[in-house]
Amino acid sequence: MKSVEGKVAVVTGGAGGIGRAMGEVFGKAGMTIVLADVQPEPLAKTVAELAADGVEVIGVPTDVANYDSVCALRDAALDRYGAVHVLCNNAGIGAGAEGPIWEHELRDWEWAIAVNMWGVIHGINAFLPTMLASGEPGHVVNTSSGNGGISPLPSTPQYAATKAAVVTITECLYGQLAGTRVSASVLFPGPHMLRTGLFESWRSRPERFAKTRPRVTPYTTVEALEEQMKAAGVPIAYTEPVDVAQAALDAILGDRFWIHPENPRTDEALRQRTQSILDRSQPDNYLRAVPG
Repeated sequence: MKSVEGKVAVVTGGAGGIGRAMGEVFGKAGMTIVLADVQPEPLAKTVAELAADGVEVIGVPTDVANYDSVCALRDAALDRYGAVHVLCNNAGIGAGAEGPIWEHELRDWEWAIAVNMWGVIHGINAFLPTMLASGEPGHVVNTSSGNGGISPLPSTPQYAATKAAVVTITECLYGQLAGTRVSASVLFPGPHMLRTGLFESWRSRPERFAKTRPRVTPYTTVEALEEQMKAAGVPIAYTEPVDVAQAALDAILGDRFWIHPENPRTDEALRQRTQSILDRSQPDNYLRAVPG
C-alpha cells in the first residue's frame, strides 16, 4: 500500500491500549476507522473521543472468540463504508492462570486460545476473501508479543503459546499472499512496558470461560508489577501505544513483515526467519524444503 488516505481500517481490541492508538494514528493519517471491542461501554467512549478529534470512526461491539460476531463486524464495515483495506487482529487477553502449568485450569487455556489465536483465525477467514476479491491493495496486521513470539516467559504459558501461534499463522499467511495485492505483518509491541488493558482482561472474562475455582493470589496489575520491578532494582521504562501504532502504519506503507523494536538480540533471528518465509513463498523452494 503506497497510501492509506481514504482507506478503511478495522481494528479489534479497539477500546483502549494499542487498538485505540491505531484508531488515532490511522485516523489522523486519513483513514476511516472501524473499532471493535468486546466491551461496549469503553468502546463507545473511545469512538466518541476519536470522533471529537476529527477521526471518521464507528464502533462495533465484537467478541473475536465467536466467528459469527467477527462476520457481523465485517458486514457492518462493508455496509457502512463498502470496503476494508487494513485489518488489525489486535484483540488479546492474559489468561490469569496461577501456579505451575500442570495445575492450570483447562478453561484458562480455552479462553486464551479462543481470543488470542482463534480471534486471529476468525479475522483472517472473515475478512481475507473480501479483501482479496476487491482487487485493491490491502494489509493484515496480527498482534503477537515478544513473550512467546520470540521467547516465552515460563510464568505465562497460555499467553506465550498463543502469541507464538500468531507468529506462525502470520508467516503462513504472508507466504500464501505472495502474488496478490494484500500483504501481512506481525506486530511485537515494545520495546518497553505498555500500560494497556491486558493486565485487567480478567474483568471481561465471559461466563463460558469462567474459572472453576477461585484464585489463591490477586490478579497481577501494572501497579503490582511496577512495585515488583522497583523492589528488584529493575529500571522501569514505558513504550507509548501511539508509538507502536505509528510503527504499524510505517510497516503497512513499507510492506515490512516484522514490526518490532530494533534489538540486536533478535534482529538476526528475525532476519533468518524472514528468509525462510520468502523461500517458502516460492512453491518450488517450499517443496524442496519438505523432507521426502
